Amino acid sequence: MIIERRHLARLTGLVAAAALLPAIPHQAQAATAAEIDAEVVAAEARLRAMPNAAPLFREARSVLIFPRIIQGGFIVGGQFGEGALRHNGATEGYFNIAGASFGLLAGAQVGGLAMFFMNEAGLRALMNADGWEIGTGPTVAVLDQGVQANVTSTTLREPVYAITFSQSGLMAALALNGTKITRIRPAAR
Repeated sequence: MIIERRHLARLTGLVAAAALLPAIPHQAQAATAAEIDAEVVAAEARLRAMPNAAPLFREARSVLIFPRIIQGGFIVGGQFGEGALRHNGATEGYFNIAGASFGLLAGAQVGGLAMFFMNEAGLRALMNADGWEIGTGPTVAVLDQGVQANVTSTTLREPVYAITFSQSGLMAALALNGTKITRIRPAAR
């Protein structure tokens, strides 16, 4: 009976992974810099309209915005998105975010993520790494909507803050620990 359970668990994992393969983007389907910029600028405008995000924008050195992260799975899950690092209205670089997870999960969702780099040390961790895995390096404080309402420039003490926005779907939240952010060089057009 134990052997059968192990085989069943492996089979379930393989089926879930196979189901996710069509959702994994291929390099040929990667967005161009212009497409990423258009989505990031629109997401930044939505974020700036959120009153609770104003202190973060005022104090941040740079903001990494992923306007659309697709996450889904059944027991085995994954997520992927592309975005840009912005400073004073200009793009400083392009990045993708990707991660895989295993456990009690089922569903799919799309949501955005903004990461506010409050100091040079936090920003260096992103820029100097050959892929930065969240959960290593500087602390990333994830702010839910209730905490965002109480954020002021005097309470911002962590090197990086993250907020999610525009979530829709059937999963609880975007998972960040173990997620890797990697610099990309998309085609111009």
